[in-house]
Amino acid sequence: MFEIESLSAKRTQSIGKLLGEKLKPKDIICLYGDLGAGKTCLSKGIAAGLGVSENITSPTFTIIKEYKGRYPVYHIDVYRLSSSADMLDLGYEEYFDGDGVVIIEWADIIEDILPEERLDIQLSKKDKVHIIKFIPRGNRYVIIAEEMKKSVCTGN
Repeated sequence: MFEIESLSAKRTQSIGKLLGEKLKPKDIICLYGDLGAGKTCLSKGIAAGLGVSENITSPTFTIIKEYKGRYPVYHIDVYRLSSSADMLDLGYEEYFDGDGVVIIEWADIIEDILPEERLDIQLSKKDKVHIIKFIPRGNRYVIIAEEMKKSVCTGN
């Protein structure tokens, strides 16, 4: 586990882009944080790092948006769901076990159905500083978090 501080949306997106460049199919990124913490901003960066050229917007009203990049990107926002039971109707297993990268905003709402192995990212804001905390769950995500720490600390 480690934290990165960001003072701007541009920095948050660049951190996301670095992360996106390290991801591959079946990777699951779970974002946690209050409104305005930077979840969608980070998602935009992750998608850019995966080669998505479309403008990424919060999928709050559609719940799942699919984008084309190096791999399919499934951007899921479960803010409007009352529980994980609502995910059953969406066929979430196909996304979790699919051929793309899954980014989930408000992941705490569906915590009980999330795979054990994933990368949790807790976003928070204190004054004008956004704090991005990486919490890897599983060996693959420990490696990604270590690569992120090296990249961010060395500026690569």
